[in-house]
Amino acid sequence: MVRRAGPAGELHGLEVPSPARREVWLLEPTGTALVLGSTQAASSVRSDLPGVEVVRRRSGGGAVLLEPGAVLWVDVILPAADPLWVDDVGRSFHWLGGVWAEALRACGVDGLAVHEGPMPRTDWSSLVCFAGLGPGEVTIGGRKVVGISQRRTRAAARFQCVVLERWDPGAVVARFEPSAVPASPLGAVAAGPGVPLPTLADAFLAHLPT
Repeated sequence: MVRRAGPAGELHGLEVPSPARREVWLLEPTGTALVLGSTQAASSVRSDLPGVEVVRRRSGGGAVLLEPGAVLWVDVILPAADPLWVDDVGRSFHWLGGVWAEALRACGVDGLAVHEGPMPRTDWSSLVCFAGLGPGEVTIGGRKVVGISQRRTRAAARFQCVVLERWDPGAVVARFEPSAVPASPLGAVAAGPGVPLPTLADAFLAHLPT
């Protein structure tokens, strides 16, 4: 297990070791950052965001707002030869979502579900990560609490997991140009875990397969 702190752009730019081996990275952003998915248009983001780093990650999905001390960011590196590796990209998330669900359950959280179906589309899902629901992602009472994206090569996969301490739709919406924001309200599509993030981090590490 590796702990690293720094600007979000620097942390997203970390390279997977070669040869790849199973690793867990606990990453701590030191400044506020809006992280765009690999295919998102930078033009959707407001240009007047003082103090906010705008970063593009190499995995897909919508944008994530990271704030220091209010996010649990865990990357899991899995080499292609690992027993947990699944060739099917969609199904490859399921085991990891199960670990998060077990960790949350151990922290006393109820109403958990791991999404294993197709990715539903909404007005907001392509713009904001926590407004969509992908394979392996975890919900509490229907609200998304764990977001997971993946970047894979022939040698390894880098699963990027994020849990927000709280869900603040207004803070996310305020980072985008009005022309990019859907007319429908974003609403209570996500939630915080309801437990301290360091406690959840310890539980996640304890439930990872050995």
